[in-house]
Amino acid sequence: MAKKRRFTTFSLSFLDIMSCGFGAVALIFLIIKHDVDNRIKVENQDLLSEVSLLQEDIQDGEEGMVRARNTLSALDQRLADADGLATRISQDIEASRSRLEELISDQDDDSIESLEQKVRQLQSQKDELERVQQDKGNDVRQFIGQGNRQYLTGMKFGGSHILILLDASASMLDESIVNIIRRRNMPDGIKRNAEKWQRSMATVDWLSSQFPGESLYQIYTFNTDVTSVLKGSENSWLKVSDGAQLEQGILNLRKTVPEGGTSLERVFQAVSLLNPRPDNIYLITDGLPTQGLSKPRKNTISGPERVKLFNKAVGLLPDGIPVNVILAPMEGDPMAAAAFWQLAQITQGSFISPSKDWP
Repeated sequence: MAKKRRFTTFSLSFLDIMSCGFGAVALIFLIIKHDVDNRIKVENQDLLSEVSLLQEDIQDGEEGMVRARNTLSALDQRLADADGLATRISQDIEASRSRLEELISDQDDDSIESLEQKVRQLQSQKDELERVQQDKGNDVRQFIGQGNRQYLTGMKFGGSHILILLDASASMLDESIVNIIRRRNMPDGIKRNAEKWQRSMATVDWLSSQFPGESLYQIYTFNTDVTSVLKGSENSWLKVSDGAQLEQGILNLRKTVPEGGTSLERVFQAVSLLNPRPDNIYLITDGLPTQGLSKPRKNTISGPERVKLFNKAVGLLPDGIPVNVILAPMEGDPMAAAAFWQLAQITQGSFISPSKDWP
């Protein structure tokens, strides 16, 4: 008969169960402890970050406070300087006022009478200037040269119908042939600013300022063609009294570009078309013509040929009109001065060859 096994509470299976239980309790404890440590560590890092930010804010605030104190000190210094300056100015004013009162008190009756006499003299001079101005008439335009200076020219001014003829050919760009050839290939802006051309336009400006207020006028530019400074007014007379129109004509003239050859025949032919005829002509040029009414066949022209063209052009000029010639000599045209001087003498006009600083 087999012997029965007895069950005891301290068998191996029971001990295993107890060991597992203790192990589970220990594991749970370790897990809970590790989570608490991590949470404390994270919270400590957040607190340290906030502390760092607060320290930076405190440092910035302290630096701003230092700057504000420095600014306040500078303002206090400037305020003190201003107070001192105001005090000195007040003292100077009081000193000047005292000095003025002393000077006024020192004035006697004789000095007052002397001042009154000077005032009367100045008033008399003013009245005289006003009278002279009235006698001179109302000038439509004014032209003031360098240093308020004008030359004694001997030129005859006046007339009821005044005509200005300005040579606008390429030769008006310079005095020498080499520079003329060089400049005529340059842009229009440089051509308009050429010194010789600027002097020629200034001459027209000066002449227009001498027009009598009751006269009529016309201003032509010419090269191989003839053009009025006021487009569309060719063959007609304009009123000097219309100052705005005259000023516009001068502005248009300053936009003109000197180019091409010179046809004196064509411009004298245009003179004969004006009705009534002009009673005073001002011719501004620099030499004898280079062509007639038609284009020349050759590219060059000799001195005697230019004289022939000049004499032919003079034959088209109506009789009895004084021609006042303003000649700006050009290199390589020695016969121009004699020819134009003779023209001025025959027509009972005047002839000048001005310096480079005129008008």
